[in-house]
Amino acid sequence: MDKKLILIDGNSIAYRAFFALPLLNNQKGIHTNAVYGFAMILMKIIEEEKPTHIMVAFDAGKTTFRHQTFSEYKGGRQKTPPELSEQFPFIHELLDAYGVSRYQLENFEADDIIGTYSRQAEKDGFHVKVISGDKDLTQLSSDHITVCITKKGITDMEVYTPQHIQEKYGLTPGQIIDMKGLMGDASDNIPGVPGVGEKTAIKLLKEHQTLENLLESIDQVSGAKLKEKLAEFKDQAIMSKELATITTEAPVELQLSELEYEGIHKDRVIQIFKELEFQTLLERVGSDLDEETSVELQPLDFRIVEEIQENMLTEHTAFYLEMLDENYHHAEIIGLSFANETGYYYVSLENALKSAAFKTWAEDENMKKIVFDAKRTEVALRHKSIHLAGIELDLLLASYILNPAEAVNEVSAIAKRYQFSDVLTDEQVYGKGAKRHIPQEQQVAEHLVRKADAMMVLAEKLVQELKDNQQYELFTELEMPLSLILADMEYQGITIDEERLRKMGEENNQALLGLERNIHSLAGEEFNINSPKQLGVILFEKLGLPPVKKTKTGYSTSADVLEKLEHSHDVIKEILHFRQLGKLQSTYIEGLLKVMDPTTKKVHTRFNQALTQTGRLSSTDPNLQNIPIRLEEGRKIRQAFVPSEPGWYIFAADYSQIELRVMAHISGDEKLIHAFNAGLDIHTKTAMDVFHVSAEEVTSNMRRQAKAVNFGIIYGISDYGLSQSLGITRKEAGLFIERYLESYPSVKEYMEVIVKDAKQKGYVSTLLQRRRYIPEITARNFNIRSFAERTAMNTPIQGSAADIIKKAMIDMADRLKAEKVKTRLLLQVHDELIFETPEEEIEILKKIVPDVMENAIQLKVPLKVDYAYGPTWFDAK
Repeated sequence: MDKKLILIDGNSIAYRAFFALPLLNNQKGIHTNAVYGFAMILMKIIEEEKPTHIMVAFDAGKTTFRHQTFSEYKGGRQKTPPELSEQFPFIHELLDAYGVSRYQLENFEADDIIGTYSRQAEKDGFHVKVISGDKDLTQLSSDHITVCITKKGITDMEVYTPQHIQEKYGLTPGQIIDMKGLMGDASDNIPGVPGVGEKTAIKLLKEHQTLENLLESIDQVSGAKLKEKLAEFKDQAIMSKELATITTEAPVELQLSELEYEGIHKDRVIQIFKELEFQTLLERVGSDLDEETSVELQPLDFRIVEEIQENMLTEHTAFYLEMLDENYHHAEIIGLSFANETGYYYVSLENALKSAAFKTWAEDENMKKIVFDAKRTEVALRHKSIHLAGIELDLLLASYILNPAEAVNEVSAIAKRYQFSDVLTDEQVYGKGAKRHIPQEQQVAEHLVRKADAMMVLAEKLVQELKDNQQYELFTELEMPLSLILADMEYQGITIDEERLRKMGEENNQALLGLERNIHSLAGEEFNINSPKQLGVILFEKLGLPPVKKTKTGYSTSADVLEKLEHSHDVIKEILHFRQLGKLQSTYIEGLLKVMDPTTKKVHTRFNQALTQTGRLSSTDPNLQNIPIRLEEGRKIRQAFVPSEPGWYIFAADYSQIELRVMAHISGDEKLIHAFNAGLDIHTKTAMDVFHVSAEEVTSNMRRQAKAVNFGIIYGISDYGLSQSLGITRKEAGLFIERYLESYPSVKEYMEVIVKDAKQKGYVSTLLQRRRYIPEITARNFNIRSFAERTAMNTPIQGSAADIIKKAMIDMADRLKAEKVKTRLLLQVHDELIFETPEEEIEILKKIVPDVMENAIQLKVPLKVDYAYGPTWFDAK
């Protein structure tokens, strides 16, 4: 069998992936785009090349032996963005999981490691393929060494063989070093000879073969100025060639035999892909690990009953309700199970509904119940005209508060955490994908009863842990009551004006047709605008726009590419508008019509209460927190959300700059506290402090920059992140952040103290004791640790703001009840609450809504609430 060695330039490929793909985050907030791109390249190489040996080389540090020759080597390179740095440990983990060797060597670059191994392998009869984004490596090309250089995208590569180098430059691979000596390399700060570019260097080398030959015969060079430059910078040219030369004799320690590829550790790869939420890659690698379904379980004596008797349901019962459809507003209940001191019972939905004792028990506040996902259980039973009461413990919420990082969606996951093994996973019982089915009643009954049993056993452990963590109050006074308020909101739903929505759809279609005609006219021909391939040809071949990056199938026409080209041609703006309108049409107009109840004309979103690590709510089916309101047509979609009663209004109230106010309170910064207490515009005040100008001298651009850094600080923004959002250099962004922290010293102090605390405790807390565990904060790896530090800084602020609006929702529900009004709370969208109300109650809401929301919690600065109302959600702005 032929021996094939693949050598990958790790740093170069990671950089390429990072800048080629948009910034991606998983739910934990970890940036993942470089890991994703790296994984795609790695999978492609392994699948297509089938290497016998493989290694990824990384740079060991900032200084190498070349710095002894020229201290400014690679000088002027910008610091690696922290958003990329934090991804290297995951890339290393990924390589280990794939069984791929990785290596770095003090004082040498990845190029030198690759150069050394490629020549060793060539001598040993290997076919060698080098993968990099750095053209310096093309000097290694030979009959047995092929160098593949990534182009604009990440998987599209140009293959450099000696023949290709001859065709492209008219040079041999060895002459690439001479060319670099002459023309230099700005990316590595190799000076070369000033004024000599690629064309001139190639011409000179064709005539003189090597740099040394050229410098010995400068007199024969035509052009007085060129002669003068070559003579003046002779030593610099020789040094530049030396810097550009990849050593093939680095003191590497691994033997070639140690680079043998033996295949992936599939379970570890799946674990990483799951953690980073790479769904597409999970499907490619095949995450169907064969789970052992014949688990040995302890016998459990239970009964399948046809009627619930009163004596079966006691004052302390674990009650589980099963629905297989995630969207429980439309799902059919499969069955119900109960566990208490009298025994274990299973009953079908039909028989439960026939049992008067069940309804009486379910609605009795004094009959305390342990459930899993109170909101889901309550909504499902409400659809069957049963109002669940007396919930004393929701295992889902308790588990979420105790460890928000661990996504739990079934009882078995909590049981596993506490080493309770007598309950199977849903997948083990029902199967998955195409094989998913509901088995015989006996098997379903046993599975559900085991869930109820586990809940009974685990309840006490979770309550004790909540108390030990001083989180029992957060659970009983915030999350538990909130779950029932959310259940009510979900059950109520929000009414859609179907006619208006359909009319918007027609108007949007007309607008799309108009944009299509305009785009075709500007392009000079008709083509499919939704086809990236056809669009790429039009933009980059016919219209001659500069291609920003390429993909496997051609030119990239992604949003970030088009935004960079927006001022290059009138057609770009039209294409971007066409895409935005198209998304609105499919996701929101057609999407809302799909999920609208045809009878009630309502949509019933589901609020995810146990999902985010900061405690914020999110919504799905449909996601009403994400309507793109920056676009005029997007804002107009809110016109379709109307009250459910004639003559009623939509009333919306939102917190003004709540996270900045929380930051002022937590940090105790006197300047910020004074600004909020004096009612100043905080962004203008920040601009005054950072730019050292008066209020009158603050320009709109200064205020915009101040606003970006105000909100950016909360999210632990880096100089790279700020530079991207403001379109300024990283140096300017870094200076801006520095000035900000000088202006608000207590904010800086808070950041330092919270990181120190997190290192001691292993977690940070919100004002209401919500915890986020950050074990990575003591990691030895700088990149992982710095990401964890940013998380420690921003979680108490984001999490406290989330807690405050949750508290406001509970207080608001109590106040509406006390006022005996008909007003209903419909939605929560980040820092905003949406109500529907009769006209005669608007004056009452104007008083009680700000009163309740502004007094949900007492801070060192006032909470400020703005409100508006109108016949539609759009008008309540």
